[in-house]
Amino acid sequence: MKFLDRAALSHLALIAILFALQFVLAEYHHLILTRVMVLATFAIGYNVLYGYTGLLSLGHAMFFAAGMYGAGLAAYHLGWGASESFAAGLLAGLVFSFAIGLVALRTSGVAFMIVTMMFSQACYLLVLYFGDWTRGDEGFTLSGPARSLASLDLANSTVRYNLALLLLAVAGAAIFVLVRSPWGRVLIAIRENEDRTTMLGYDTFRYKLFALTLSGVVAAAAGAAYGLLFAYVGATFASIQYSIFPLLWTLLGGAGTVAGPFLGTLAMTALIDVTSEYTSAYLLVVGIALVLLVLFFPRGILGSLRKRWAPWLP
Repeated sequence: MKFLDRAALSHLALIAILFALQFVLAEYHHLILTRVMVLATFAIGYNVLYGYTGLLSLGHAMFFAAGMYGAGLAAYHLGWGASESFAAGLLAGLVFSFAIGLVALRTSGVAFMIVTMMFSQACYLLVLYFGDWTRGDEGFTLSGPARSLASLDLANSTVRYNLALLLLAVAGAAIFVLVRSPWGRVLIAIRENEDRTTMLGYDTFRYKLFALTLSGVVAAAAGAAYGLLFAYVGATFASIQYSIFPLLWTLLGGAGTVAGPFLGTLAMTALIDVTSEYTSAYLLVVGIALVLLVLFFPRGILGSLRKRWAPWLP
């Protein structure tokens, strides 16, 4: 219980620090951190599947895009408000991830990775094919009812920041509770040894489907929030790079840790932001940094910290 309390307090402290930072950050960094928190929520969803269940997906962009287009199309074509559009994005992510899971989870290992990537690419091509509705690579911007939530103006930077923080806090708290629940323990058991978990009498397919569906819903929530908060929806967010990004963010911060995806997203964004000021080959610098990380800190930032100095970290 002592360790659990310490872990909970560390996460509350992180949220408190993020809340306080909005009062001291410059406008540019205020916007960057807002974006980081939304994308970190995406990485938190990915971490449920990869970090805790051990399933490597290369298709999570389709869930992020499902949430973004579910919310964006409802707002753009139907004139729905922000709350209704966000709910549409969540529903799209739920239906999509559950349906994909029923098919993809009949495979495992490398086959699962390839199947998720194929589904994701098919979704990306569908976004381009129905360009009359989605506007393809050009995308579309949101205006009108979608730019307000109750009496809050989503164009206001302070409102955007705090809504992004709320999304991150809720997603992080949900995963924090999950990994300490019996369901979470079974997911970790599947990651460590699925055959033994099956022998103990657990229906591993059902647990993996739950993990994939939850992962997809969290990713869709991040996608819907991104589209509504920044008033833009585009096909780029359905491309393969947005399936690779959450994997890199999770590995960098520490797979199988609650706060690791946020730290990884923040670190990679900061690295790109700094190096891009000095060279156009900033992705090369990022690649070298990731290689060095894998060599010397294979468990990521928080994972290595937990192994060496703070075993109580979740």
